[in-house]
Amino acid sequence: MLVKPLPSWTMQRYAKLWSSFKSKEFTHEQASKILKEKDPNLVSVILSYLRKYGWLSTKLHPIDTRKRIYQLKSPEQATKDMLK
Repeated sequence: MLVKPLPSWTMQRYAKLWSSFKSKEFTHEQASKILKEKDPNLVSVILSYLRKYGWLSTKLHPIDTRKRIYQLKSPEQATKDMLK
């Protein structure tokens, strides 16, 4: 997947998520607790941007397929992939 530079507002949220999860998997609810956004829909927008720009991968939750499991790409890997 092509990785693109993140907008600064998204990069700030990525940094918060990375400091908490690194490359471990996490859920939307866990991301919400870390990001502490006033608008709950903003967390979905942030995760969508991270996926769209190639900094986040998603997979279906093994028990509840309505939910997703997220995993961040490391900053080193993302920047390396941008140069490809």
